[in-house]
Amino acid sequence: MTDSEAHPKTARRQQDPEGTRRDIIAVASTEFALNGLAGARIDEIAEKTRASKRMIYYYFGDKEGLYVSALENAYRIVREGEAKLDIESLSPIEGLKRLVGFTFDHHHQHEDFIRMVMIENIHSGRYLERSDLHTVNQSAIRRIEALYGKGVEAGQFRPNLDPLEIHWQISALCFFNVSNRATFSHLFQRDIGSVDSQASLRQNVIDMVVRYVVKPEFFDAK
Repeated sequence: MTDSEAHPKTARRQQDPEGTRRDIIAVASTEFALNGLAGARIDEIAEKTRASKRMIYYYFGDKEGLYVSALENAYRIVREGEAKLDIESLSPIEGLKRLVGFTFDHHHQHEDFIRMVMIENIHSGRYLERSDLHTVNQSAIRRIEALYGKGVEAGQFRPNLDPLEIHWQISALCFFNVSNRATFSHLFQRDIGSVDSQASLRQNVIDMVVRYVVKPEFFDAK
């Protein structure tokens, strides 16, 4: 009997190293989001992926290297989603609404991403210095710059706004919806995470960003 026949799962991992790496990152992302960098354990990640600790260290170097890779992957997922978003064929206002709606939905559906960003902020962003995320995230600003420029040229957007600050406003409103949902719900005895609340908040976030960017005479809250 060959080694491959005796250990088929090991053989599949050897034949699909990228798949193994993605699997490790997916499990590690959940562990880091739940337990933070200090609390996440390589033993637990290895057990849940059925990969050896040695394999994890081979791919990522150490736990901090795995954490950085998981953080990079979380940001890449949102940027890849944005890249697939068709806003160029829409009017500037409708393109802005679609971008904000996408961001709200993405954050709502990817709570691990929000938690990992919160954890990295606890670490003052120092692990981002080991990543290439600056380059990856510039794509978000370039798309907003293009959309904003189109809106200004059409006379629909207020002039002299900073695209980075527009991105900040969108991120802040959508991020808070996830990061503070539990505490807000408990403090004010209202389920902010309910379907009705989320639908209302989503529309309110879109309206707030549009009111910030669009000239008053072009704003339509309907």
